Amino acid sequence: MGYQFVHLESYSRKPDAKGRGTDFVFAEASRKPEASVHVANPAPPIVVFGIGIDQTQELHDTSVASTYITVKGGKPRKIRLDQKTVHTVVASHPYTMDEVRADPTKRREVEEWERRTVAWLRDQYGGDLKSVIRHEDESHWHVHAYILPLSDPALRAAKYHPGTTAKRAVMDAGPIAGEDQKALGKRADAQYKYAMRQWQDSYHEAVAVPSGLTRLGPQRRRLSRDEWQREQVQAQALKKTIEKAKIVKANGETFIAKTKADAATVAADAARRQEAARKASAAALAAQDRARKEQEQARASMADADKYSGWAGRLRAVWDGLRKSKLAERIRYELKGEIDRWRDVAQIAERRQLEAERQRFDAERKARDAQDAAMRAGIERDRLRSILSPTSDPASPDLSPSPRLVLKPNFAKKEKRDA
Repeated sequence: MGYQFVHLESYSRKPDAKGRGTDFVFAEASRKPEASVHVANPAPPIVVFGIGIDQTQELHDTSVASTYITVKGGKPRKIRLDQKTVHTVVASHPYTMDEVRADPTKRREVEEWERRTVAWLRDQYGGDLKSVIRHEDESHWHVHAYILPLSDPALRAAKYHPGTTAKRAVMDAGPIAGEDQKALGKRADAQYKYAMRQWQDSYHEAVAVPSGLTRLGPQRRRLSRDEWQREQVQAQALKKTIEKAKIVKANGETFIAKTKADAATVAADAARRQEAARKASAAALAAQDRARKEQEQARASMADADKYSGWAGRLRAVWDGLRKSKLAERIRYELKGEIDRWRDVAQIAERRQLEAERQRFDAERKARDAQDAAMRAGIERDRLRSILSPTSDPASPDLSPSPRLVLKPNFAKKEKRDA
């Protein structure tokens, strides 16, 4: 592996001492021949994020041409040619293009590094980040980012240079007590370096560490080969530790989310059951209240009805005395069923009494028939005896009729059955 490389630069339409202006920057990014002499075999850029280079340049040129700033005296004027209106960031990975093409594992690593880099750029520049492209026609895998300061009415790209912003803040504040211009300049330069280190540190934490890259290379710190290799091993170990920590964190978040979901489900089920129990309890209380009221009404009705004794009195009270009263109507309605029930009971009792009388009559008739038959048998026996033996024979059997059997109906049992 290796160390991180990230660099920023702002450009104006007027070329600098090296001949680099906004037109040259866009031409070099789009691989126009006049700006790509440093590349052996130029290839079109690959858009990683946002819009293409030609669209970015068109947006830049249109914005600059249509923007006016107000100078002293309130007079508007166009943006100066030497004002920086484009901010760029270049980030490169230690892997060469040949290594990436030959090893799928390394390609996956640089693609992940690229995703982290784009995420960091979006966090740094927000909506002003318009385009991120990749060049694959040079030695190392790298990306270019183009930021247009459209959020600033004056299109000042210098605001995105942390070192320049920090230095300008110190210079604008002026010297402190006992400080001359030289000391002020040194303090401003120190703030410039400090701001740039913070910017590099933010990239290191967000991109380099998860990608297994070191913060600085061996030459600047004058490290030996063994020291540099040990530092690379440490960087890889830190990368693996971070990856494991992410897995543990993801598993923990998944477990927490599942636990919350289960708890929510249990809470919802408990709430549903509680609501059902509440409704059932309310329904039971309502039914109990209705039953209590009906019972009280029935008792009141029966109390009013008990004021009249006997059937005649109750019927007279119902049909005559209380005819115009709603309570009388209710009692009449309630007693109607009771009267019908009592009438049915009376009819059943009457039928049972008639049936018992009929059975008693049949029993008496059968008893009389049996008595008559016995009497006729005794007369016939006496007649036959006188014919067969005119004299009495003591040895002959006694053929006199047996005592008369009289059947009497059991009125006690009948009355018991009727009762």
